[in-house]
Amino acid sequence: MQTHAKHLPADERRAVTVETVIELAAEQNPSDITTAAIAKRMGLTQGALFRHFPTKDSILNAVMEWVAEQLLRRVDAAILNAISPLQALEQVFEAHIEFVAQHPGVPRMLFGELQHAKESVAKQMVKILLQSYAKRIGRLLDEGQALGEVSKDIDVVAAATVFIGTIQGLVMQSMLTGDVKHIRNRAPGAFAIYLRGISKK
Repeated sequence: MQTHAKHLPADERRAVTVETVIELAAEQNPSDITTAAIAKRMGLTQGALFRHFPTKDSILNAVMEWVAEQLLRRVDAAILNAISPLQALEQVFEAHIEFVAQHPGVPRMLFGELQHAKESVAKQMVKILLQSYAKRIGRLLDEGQALGEVSKDIDVVAAATVFIGTIQGLVMQSMLTGDVKHIRNRAPGAFAIYLRGISKK
């Protein structure tokens, strides 16, 4: 879908640029996305694009910033609306899965950044996102242990890692099938297994 951004205000054009990159990442290898392809999809010249983003790296940084903000916003909303730590974990799991299903280009970009040997601003953003996410899950597990919902024998750090890893595994399998949206079908069963593993017996 071509996005026409010729007459948008600067902030909106930057937002459309981020959306465009994520759309392209769902269709091709993110590392192969060029500024020419981004500009073409938006109906712009590269010169117009570079007035808002001086380099390709600056575009990528903006994308990663958007991903972190949007994902953590959904996570926080899921936690806020829950009545117990275990319900919060389930709602966070579901919110993350839905985010990926709606934006299939996002995991391709995140995995791509983490695979790069060199450090970059974008890679650092991904690391910070994962750390912030893990801390939120860790706090929920701590609360669950305090309320007797989560087994006291559970290593909270490991359990938070497994939570995130379960989602990443589902995402990877869905990417291999060629349709990340299928992740919705597999998520409930995967979370049920995770829940049995951490719940107080």
